[in-house]
Amino acid sequence: MEITVKGMMCPHCEAHVKAEIEKIAGVESAAADHEANLVTIKTTADVTEADIKAAVERAGYEYCGIR
Repeated sequence: MEITVKGMMCPHCEAHVKAEIEKIAGVESAAADHEANLVTIKTTADVTEADIKAAVERAGYEYCGIR
């Protein structure tokens, strides 16, 4: 799954988003790219969009939807 996230400016920002998303049950891994405003998420179970949005917002960034 790929999501768009606005507000990431550097690798430190990517790490914040990655850490929050990886706390979600069912998420195996997340890889953020601040230059593309993109986060790629690998899951092992169903994960709700609401949970992903909440994680991004907890990290302090703007969730812009699934690509």
